Amino acid sequence: MKWMKFKIKTITEAEDIIISTLYDIGLEGAQIEDKIPLTSAEKEQMFVDILPDGPEDDGIAYLSFFVEEKEDGSLEVNGEKTTAEEILASVKAELEDLQSFMDIGEGTVTIDETEDIDWINNWKQYFHQFTIDDVLVIPSWEEVQPEDKDKMILHIDPGTAFGTGMHDTTQLCIRQLRKFITPETVLLDVGTGSGILAILSLMFGAKKAIGTDLDPCAIDAVADNCANNGISPEQFELLIGNIITEKEVQDKVGYECYDIVVANILADVLVPLTPVIVNQLKPGGIYITSGIIDDKEQTVVDAVKAAGLEVLEVTYQGEWVSVTAKKPQ
Repeated sequence: MKWMKFKIKTITEAEDIIISTLYDIGLEGAQIEDKIPLTSAEKEQMFVDILPDGPEDDGIAYLSFFVEEKEDGSLEVNGEKTTAEEILASVKAELEDLQSFMDIGEGTVTIDETEDIDWINNWKQYFHQFTIDDVLVIPSWEEVQPEDKDKMILHIDPGTAFGTGMHDTTQLCIRQLRKFITPETVLLDVGTGSGILAILSLMFGAKKAIGTDLDPCAIDAVADNCANNGISPEQFELLIGNIITEKEVQDKVGYECYDIVVANILADVLVPLTPVIVNQLKPGGIYITSGIIDDKEQTVVDAVKAAGLEVLEVTYQGEWVSVTAKKPQ
């Protein structure tokens, strides 16, 4: 596809009003570039422990709008043919109106003549099949090679919100799960995301899995990945909510009914989670954690011990750590 990109230089305080104003003239789906730090809520839902330092917020923002270019070279907005010059004139007029009553910064507009953009498919070039020990993780657009026919195959397509199993923290959890899963295992996956850990646990032979997540996007991600891997709804149940703070979620999940609880989350979330999740574990149950950057290892170990659990093993991959513990009988 060919697209025309209209890029506006403005300030962060004016982002919303400009997006809203240009939506009214038919420009939708703005791409925002700024240096505003992530909020606590945004960080809470990310599966990394420490984010790299970003540039200091300078108040500058860039808003990009894309209009598809037809085969005849024309553009279309609101169902009507137009030109880049006409769109540019409309955008500038709207910006001038806004400048009359508020600060929008520089307010300049640049145009890239064409860009090849296929948001649906272009990202596929970056994700290819890979193995985690004897597990082959493969997207739907690639073929299983003859030499891989005997591997356990996990079908995963990357989604907009969750990972694919490629991260060190996920692989640490997978290896620990394989050590403890039996045909009678009932598993709780806290922060399940795309459901990879729960789905693989069922493929490893677990009896049933429950997943919890804060993000409603997990509903579709889990459903798709379960369907792609032959996991029935009866095997994997998903609950949306915060198990740390919401007693309703804790009650639905149940108490002392899980052989394994796995949590691949932030270390700063594992600390308050651990004393809660002890109540979900059966006596003798296994608690597998990851998402821990190496310098937070002791913090999590201390939290696990403070909750009355016995640390069984600490494993490492890259700069990431997994702590596995056991609830006393």
